[in-house]
Amino acid sequence: MNDITYVEASRLALASEMHRNDAVWALGQDIHTGGVFGQYKGLVQEFGPARIVDTPIAEATMVGAALGASLVGTRPVVETRFSDFALAAMDELVNQAAKLRYMFGGQGRARLVLRMPAGLVNNSAAQHSQSLEAWFAHIPGLVVTAPATPADAKGLMLAALRAEDPVVHMEDKGLWNVTGPVPDGDEATPFGVAKIERAGMDITIVSWSVAVHQALAAADSLEADGISAEVINLRTIWPWDRDMVLGSVAKTGHLVIAHQSVRDVGFGAEIAATVGEELHSLLQAPIRRVASPRIPVGYSPVLEDVYRVTADKITAVVKDLVGIHPQQKPSLVSSGFPAVGR
Repeated sequence: MNDITYVEASRLALASEMHRNDAVWALGQDIHTGGVFGQYKGLVQEFGPARIVDTPIAEATMVGAALGASLVGTRPVVETRFSDFALAAMDELVNQAAKLRYMFGGQGRARLVLRMPAGLVNNSAAQHSQSLEAWFAHIPGLVVTAPATPADAKGLMLAALRAEDPVVHMEDKGLWNVTGPVPDGDEATPFGVAKIERAGMDITIVSWSVAVHQALAAADSLEADGISAEVINLRTIWPWDRDMVLGSVAKTGHLVIAHQSVRDVGFGAEIAATVGEELHSLLQAPIRRVASPRIPVGYSPVLEDVYRVTADKITAVVKDLVGIHPQQKPSLVSSGFPAVGR
């Protein structure tokens, strides 16, 4: 294990796979200069302009070219710069790449990765701050990843670069400089396998991407009030780890879902519906979601904070859910809550 940043882990994964597989290459705006967030720093010097390809501002052309290149055996990585900009290439991604394997009976594979930096950073306002994972999770044929830690960033990037279907790889811009332990070697993180970041017995908090860190901070705060929270880092949005989530909620009987994207019709609603259908008789309280309001992201710091999901917001929802007030410090077990699944 080495402690490196999220952006370094992503860059290391791409460089490692480019050394391992000559078919891997990247294209996008400003990647010759390292990318707007440094994701490609030094790679054009290492691999040359034939494999680190600067493009004009033309997202539909980039994704269309990458799709064609994938059909002749290469593995392109498309840098969309901001996830918002990928919407200019929705036809190429949704109507072409996602459906290609099905429509041509498996004769061709769209082995491409779309890197979509998502989320809030530096007051970037409504057209540079969206988290759109629910859009892409809705499309059959797409894999959607949302790494929360440097280890996730490396492992999921390696998995994406080796996948047999198009991968929407959503890296939160607020995480680029987060540091954490990253395994040596080139082992990929499997799609659809979540991780329990913190074990607990009283309530399950399911999250992904940047909100995982807020969920962990909330769990620390809740511990002082006698609430033991289990925090699950989903890691991939589609496929998602139903078994781990259902197993945890069966144990705790309580579920809160936290995500930085808009709450209404967000992917948290899919998780809530699934848990409600499968475990309704074991739930001890309603499922709650902590997510962003259905508004454009504001430019000013004050408006941006209205949108931002924080540990305090998660903590408040959990306390309201279980009826524990700040001045009280009983455990859920000792105060009469059923110990579901224990």
